[in-house]
Amino acid sequence: MTTPLLVGNAAGFSGDRTDAARPVVDTLIARGGPAVLIFETLAERTLALAQLARQADPEAGYEPLLVDMLQPVLADCLAHRIRIVGNFGAANPQAAARRLLRLASELRLRRPRVAVVSGDDLAGPEHEALLREALRPASAGLQIASANAYLGAQAIAAALREGADIVVTGRVADPSLTVGPALAHFGWAEDDWDRLAGATMAGHLLECGAQVCGGYYADPGFKDVPDLAHVGYPIAELFDDGSCLVGKAAGTGGCVDEHTVKEQLLYELHDPRAYLTPDVVADIGEARVEAAGPDLVRLCGVRGHARPATLKVNVFHPHGWLAEGEISYAGRGAEARARLAADVLRSRLAGCGPLRVDFIGVSSVFADDAGRWLAAQPEGDARDVRLRMAMNHDDRRTAERLLREVTALYTCGPAGGGGVRTALRQRLGTVSCLVPRERVPQTWEFIG
Repeated sequence: MTTPLLVGNAAGFSGDRTDAARPVVDTLIARGGPAVLIFETLAERTLALAQLARQADPEAGYEPLLVDMLQPVLADCLAHRIRIVGNFGAANPQAAARRLLRLASELRLRRPRVAVVSGDDLAGPEHEALLREALRPASAGLQIASANAYLGAQAIAAALREGADIVVTGRVADPSLTVGPALAHFGWAEDDWDRLAGATMAGHLLECGAQVCGGYYADPGFKDVPDLAHVGYPIAELFDDGSCLVGKAAGTGGCVDEHTVKEQLLYELHDPRAYLTPDVVADIGEARVEAAGPDLVRLCGVRGHARPATLKVNVFHPHGWLAEGEISYAGRGAEARARLAADVLRSRLAGCGPLRVDFIGVSSVFADDAGRWLAAQPEGDARDVRLRMAMNHDDRRTAERLLREVTALYTCGPAGGGGVRTALRQRLGTVSCLVPRERVPQTWEFIG
C-alpha cells in the first residue's frame, strides 16, 4: 500500500501571514514521511494587480511577500525533502523562480531544483483571435491587456516526478496545488476521476489557509474558536483511495471539526454535485465528513466525473483610475454632516461620472454603487461616521479631482471633519470566457 502524503498549506491569499509556514513545517518534519508545503496566494484581483506590477517592472509581478513567506522555512524544507508548490509566480513565474534561487544562495543553502509551470499566459498576439472568438460579443472594442487560463495539475505532477524541490506556477486552479503532488506521489492515472476528485476536495479544504481551522468560521457567542490570535494552518493526510484526514499544525490555536470542514467544503461551490475544475468534476453529494480525533476530520466518499472539455480564462483590460477619499465625522449630528459632505462632493464633481458614496458604520457593505439603497434610508443619528467617496474614470486627471475635493473638506466644510485619506490606483477590469482545453497546452521547465 502506498504511503500516505502529507500536504500542508501556509497561505490562503496574497498578503496572508508570513509566520504561518513555521508551525506547519515543524509539524511535517515531526510526523515524517513524504510531505509537500503549498502556498495559495492568487486570486482574480491579485493577478490583475500583478499584471500591472509587471507592466511597470519586468522583474516584478509575482507575490510581493514571496521572500518573507519562504525565508523562514526554506532551509528546513530542502533538508527534509519537503517539496514546495505555490502559485506565487502570479503574472511572472520566471522572475519568482529566479528570486527563489537568489534566496537560496543568500541563505547559503544547496541550490534547489526550481521548476516553472507555463501555459496559463494567453496575452500574446497568437492567442488574440482565440480570445476574441471566446468572448463574443463582449470582445467588441475590448483592449486586451493580459489573459490567464486556469491550468490543472498535470505539469505540477510532471515536475515533481522529475525531482523538483520547488514548483512555481502562475494561474492554476487552487485545488490543483494539492492534486499535482497527489498525482506524482500515488501514480494515479489522469482519468482516475474518483481519486482525483478526492484530492481536489482535499485541496479545496486546504486552499484558503486558516479558514478551515476556524478563521473565517469564528463568530463570538455563536461559533466560538479558541485562541484565534494564533490560529493554525491546515495539514491534510491524503490516502491512495482519494480520502483524506484534515487537521492543523501542532501547538496552534483554532479548531478543526465537522462544522469548520463542512463550511469550507461548501465555500464557493456553485453545485456540490458538479464542482468544475481543470482536473475533474468533483461530486460531494454522497461525501462523508466524520470526526477522527481532536482537531482531525476525515473526508471520504467524494466521487468524480470526467473533466470539462474547456478551461476558464480571465481576460484583463484597462479599466481606468480608481480614486478614493475618506473623512470622518463624530459627535452630535455626525451622520447629517457626513451626508452634507457627500452632497457637496456630488455638486462639485457633477459631470465627472458616477460617484460611489459609503457611510462606514452606517452603510458600506451593500454594493450600492448607484446609491439607491442609501437614498432610500432615512437620516439616522449615528455619532461616528466615516464618509468614503470613490470614482472610477478613464482620465487620471479627472480622477485626481476627487482626491483634491475630499481634502478640501478640511476647511470648506461641513464642520468637524478629520482624518482625511486619499488614494489613486490604476485598474484592470476582468471578463471571463471558456476556451477549448487543447488550445492551451501546459508545460514546465527547470530554471537555472
